[in-house]
Amino acid sequence: MKCRICTEKAVIETRRHNTAFCKECFLTHVERQVQKTIESEKMLSKEDRVLVAVSGGKDSLTLWEVLHRLGYQTTGFHIVLGIGDYSPAAREKVEAYAEKQGFPLIVTDLNEEYDFTVPELALNTPRVPCSACGLSKRYLMNRTALGGGFSVLATGHNLDDVASTLFGNLFHWHTEQLARMEPSRQATHPKLVKTCKPLIRLTERETLAYTLLRGIDYHEEECPNAEGATSLLYKDLLNQLEHASPGVKQSFYFGFLKKGRSAFAADVNGADLRECEVCGQATTTEVCAFCRMMDQAHRTASRRNS
Repeated sequence: MKCRICTEKAVIETRRHNTAFCKECFLTHVERQVQKTIESEKMLSKEDRVLVAVSGGKDSLTLWEVLHRLGYQTTGFHIVLGIGDYSPAAREKVEAYAEKQGFPLIVTDLNEEYDFTVPELALNTPRVPCSACGLSKRYLMNRTALGGGFSVLATGHNLDDVASTLFGNLFHWHTEQLARMEPSRQATHPKLVKTCKPLIRLTERETLAYTLLRGIDYHEEECPNAEGATSLLYKDLLNQLEHASPGVKQSFYFGFLKKGRSAFAADVNGADLRECEVCGQATTTEVCAFCRMMDQAHRTASRRNS
């Protein structure tokens, strides 16, 4: 099989594009897809200071690598979540990559700063681990971006991620979430930062190929808390559809953005945002969800230890 661009030997076939690429043409293709996304969705400019959320996995390290190669001003941000052996291994991969590339990196340890790991938050609050983890990451990413003077927060969600999220939201008719499926969200309060997902035109398979071809050493282990997650079931179902009809994930997600999202615009909660009385971050209530979670965890742990 030959590369459809330069006729050299192909290393990867992408059925949804009905083409195949050699190494160099594929790397160029990936970077152009990201740039196309950034430009079409008005995500970033070269003047922006971009905080890149990096878990250590293939997607976030691909994002950091590509944004740097495209000339954007980036700083990595990694959160140590305290999840068994998973978190130390992830941190090691992120720090090794940043040191090798000479990229600036900010690391925040949830346990060092708040005295709780994600498993401990799940133990001391009604939240399941994924809920406690997601809330903590959203809070810390926004807080760090604001505190560091970054104008944009970029995350490594790929096409598989956003398509499976869309599938789940439609399946359960989460209309407010459906109205917020945009790949780039402007800040709606002085204590919120703009967010974007530059990898939405790339599948997991493509980000994996990019890391391998660039020689990026990434964290391969799946988070142990993800086992049994419905999002993995949705991804599997969409992969089956993709195998039968290449391009269906792209058509599903981008078709919704073009034709379906506006139908749910009226379902967006118009509640006024205010500053949390404890931490000052944006919230719809007097005390934000993160501060309430931490307060409950401390009170529960105190009762157990007394």
